[in-house]
Amino acid sequence: MAVKSKKKAESHTGTEYLENPELLRDQLTKTEQFLEDHRGVVIGVAALIAVVIAGFFGWKYYQDSRNEEAQNMMFQAIHYFESDSLDLALDGDGSNLGFSAIVQEYSGTEAANLANYYAGVSYLKKGQYKPAQLFLEDFSSSDLLVQSKAYSLLGDIQMEQGNFDEALTYYKRAANHQPTSEFSPVYWMQAAIAAEKAGNETEAAGAYEKIINDYPNSDQVNEAKKYLAKIQGVS
Repeated sequence: MAVKSKKKAESHTGTEYLENPELLRDQLTKTEQFLEDHRGVVIGVAALIAVVIAGFFGWKYYQDSRNEEAQNMMFQAIHYFESDSLDLALDGDGSNLGFSAIVQEYSGTEAANLANYYAGVSYLKKGQYKPAQLFLEDFSSSDLLVQSKAYSLLGDIQMEQGNFDEALTYYKRAANHQPTSEFSPVYWMQAAIAAEKAGNETEAAGAYEKIINDYPNSDQVNEAKKYLAKIQGVS
């Protein structure tokens, strides 16, 4: 019984601190003594936290200003892109940077990420598939439709080079990335064509069936039915 009483006396609750000011004063004294004994450590930790916070906001401000600067640079490059002046869009005009330089000089900004997409499409239009693939692979977007389009373009690059299995992989990725009734049937049709060219009739049939079953109102459904019947030997 004595042991239990001792343990009970030694345990302190929030209520006891309120009811016993002396107990609270003793606890505060211990805390002050700890801070005094470890003053160097406490100051060091506080300074480190302050540096980290200041560094974060400083870095964010720096990135925001770089992103704004890069967006201004992008304006002229996009104008050249839309005018089909692809060399100027990619390499710049001497006064304004092109997409390639924006990617390098403003790495880590949203503008540089978008420049990856434009550069990839530009090289694809020029028939230069290797740099087109590298830029598009470095692009990522929270805009689900744009990201799906980027996967589809990577499929186009593989198709142009005769890599039909790789093209199939990218088209399926595009179709499955946040499916939509407008674009997904298009990507599934591309996947089916790539599968047929790869000699994979099972994958092709699966892609056609996906269109027929999941997108019965799409523009691609009649074509899908026709090609599926052909694979299955139905006249």
